[in-house]
Amino acid sequence: MGVRDIWTVLKDVPDPEIPAVSVLDLGIVRSVEEDRVIITPTYSGCPATQFIEQSIRDALDAAGYRDVAIETRLAPPWTTDWISEEGKAKLLAYGIAPPDLAKSATCPRCRSTNTEEVSRFGSTPCKAQWRCKDCLEPFDRFKCH
Repeated sequence: MGVRDIWTVLKDVPDPEIPAVSVLDLGIVRSVEEDRVIITPTYSGCPATQFIEQSIRDALDAAGYRDVAIETRLAPPWTTDWISEEGKAKLLAYGIAPPDLAKSATCPRCRSTNTEEVSRFGSTPCKAQWRCKDCLEPFDRFKCH
């Protein structure tokens, strides 16, 4: 049992706000060492940070890794660049437009790019509220940062 096995355990730890993606998909887990897991929350004031830490702790304990510490590092800050390609695909399938530097978002329902930002503030501080002008459905879009 080693680092590779710890990565395997963590791939099944879901993000509490978006259960379709794991903490690995979002890039919250920065590194794994024999004695510690290093995480960075999506932003320093994220209200889910303690829940994420506890979920990781529970998964590690259940797999027999009680001695592995969890260390939170805020620097460098998390960036949407850390979301894996698989994570971006899972977000889209879940109904959240993944981060993209394009001015328009792709609607996760009908795939149209005829979209507009409705509010810079979405369901969480990491997301903005958007609307598709073709299917008229609202959706969240991850903010690039």
